[in-house]
Amino acid sequence: MENKNFQTFFDCGFSKVRAGTFNMNNDEAFYADSEFFTNQKNLEIKIQKIITSLEKDTSTYIKNINLMIDSPKMFSVGISLSKKLDGSKLQQKNIQFLVQDAKQQILKHYPSYNITHIIINNYKIDGIDYLYLPDEIKCYSISLDILFVCLPTDIVLYFKDIFSNSNIFIDQIICSSYAKSINYKHTLNLDGYTSFIDVGFNKTSIISYQGDKILSLDVLPIGGNHITKDISKILEIDIEDSENKKRNLEQILKPSNDENDSTDILQKIIFARTEEILELCIKSIETNSYSTKKFRMVLMGEGSKILDNEHKEKIYCQNDIDFIEETLEDICESGFKFISGINKQEVVMVPKRQIKHGFFEKFFHFFK
Repeated sequence: MENKNFQTFFDCGFSKVRAGTFNMNNDEAFYADSEFFTNQKNLEIKIQKIITSLEKDTSTYIKNINLMIDSPKMFSVGISLSKKLDGSKLQQKNIQFLVQDAKQQILKHYPSYNITHIIINNYKIDGIDYLYLPDEIKCYSISLDILFVCLPTDIVLYFKDIFSNSNIFIDQIICSSYAKSINYKHTLNLDGYTSFIDVGFNKTSIISYQGDKILSLDVLPIGGNHITKDISKILEIDIEDSENKKRNLEQILKPSNDENDSTDILQKIIFARTEEILELCIKSIETNSYSTKKFRMVLMGEGSKILDNEHKEKIYCQNDIDFIEETLEDICESGFKFISGINKQEVVMVPKRQIKHGFFEKFFHFFK
């Protein structure tokens, strides 16, 4: 059987692979993930095991997937473009012209990057700002504020090759931390100034919002693995033992009669490095969001699992902090909801292969 009734999502992190497949005819869903790893040497084998597991659960061959990835080299860039019109009704082609122009400028200046998301942050029509494109409006001048989220092309091609070896085509590439932030923001009904801090293995993504408007997406080249390296260096133990101690912090914090117990030092290392990461995040938020207002900070990601809401009082931070205890289901559903929902700010890029062209290319499809 083919997988025409299923949508499959692979979240490929630097330390774990997760996947979920969703039956489009009912609420049925299946999930699978890998063990935690620090070496990507056998990544393709781990992915293949998950593919086999999902195909067995669904009795369906997987031919297409949606790929959720992040990267320490991921970045966002904003651009504003304007156009004079004749006062007639604003048409979709007018928006498409400006977006296409902006896209070509980004590709020209960043030739080694792949555009993953195009987000229209603001429509200025005859001097009036709109968060969403209004219906049936006449226009003499329009200006768009557009945010592009870009991933290195080599990473995109790397994963395309892996899945191609299993005869699987990638329909859409999604920035994992961006999709998760949208899902959790809506699920938790968060408003006002909110920043989602996604602490990964070797990067920390920062996605900031004011209400429904995304203000910035930034990436810091520091993550949970840097804490592991600190533990290894200070306690003079190997990386594997350091990772185990970090991931089992809750058990280690239990009272011990061991005179050589290094729990206090371990705790100080973890909390000190966490505070440093949060300080860097705050600086990024203030710089990229052009605001000194206090943001609610929501921590998520594999690298933040060493902490939880019980420990947040032990971490000094000038902003309010909350921790999301993500599950396999939460992460995969974030991708599913991102594809399935209507995001009026997002320009959806659809592979031309789906309309029977002979090569892969992208065109703009506005507002499903």
